[in-house]
Amino acid sequence: MNPFPAQDWPDDIFTEPEDVDPDTLANLGPLTRLAGIWEGRKGVDLNPKADGPERRAFLERIELQPIDPQANGPQLFYGLRYHIHINTEEEDITFHDQVGYWSYEPATGLILQSLTIPRGQAALSAGRASADGSSLKVAARRGETDYGIVSTGFLEHAFRTDSFELTITFNPDGSWSYVSDTMLSVRGQAEPFRHRDRNTLVKVAEPTPNPLALIAAARTA
Repeated sequence: MNPFPAQDWPDDIFTEPEDVDPDTLANLGPLTRLAGIWEGRKGVDLNPKADGPERRAFLERIELQPIDPQANGPQLFYGLRYHIHINTEEEDITFHDQVGYWSYEPATGLILQSLTIPRGQAALSAGRASADGSSLKVAARRGETDYGIVSTGFLEHAFRTDSFELTITFNPDGSWSYVSDTMLSVRGQAEPFRHRDRNTLVKVAEPTPNPLALIAAARTA
């Protein structure tokens, strides 16, 4: 269900906001603590196999870099472009690769996560931060036309994704942890399978300011 109903949107759908602050890092709200480059070495993945669930440990690197402000008419987003790369200690091949955007709408508190994986799946999840800012949660459901999930024909046939939920918790030491739950309908299995990933990430590098912010800074230097 759309948590931001249409009656909350303005009648003027064309006019874009003026005097937009070019500094994305200063306007990310609850996404601020995600900006940067992160690594985690204690990831755990639980995924379905023919002989039963398989548990794998993994290594993860996530880059989250600010992009220029984005407008849909009056709607204004500040966001982060991200790339996730995961492998395991025992194998050099890529275990998981994912790209997308985190977006924040200051006017409403809306948080979006878009994701694409190269096995033929994409999703747009929506949610909000907790009231105290210590966590955020986004979710998407198959069949929704706004915050939904799309997959290849084979994945729909064999490993249908019915829902996705991601919860991020910001830790006192500056790290952050996540738990993602993907509910799968696996062909030949009577019960849904909860595909769960979890990890804790620590910062290894600071973000690079977005292009418009760099231009604005150079003009005032």
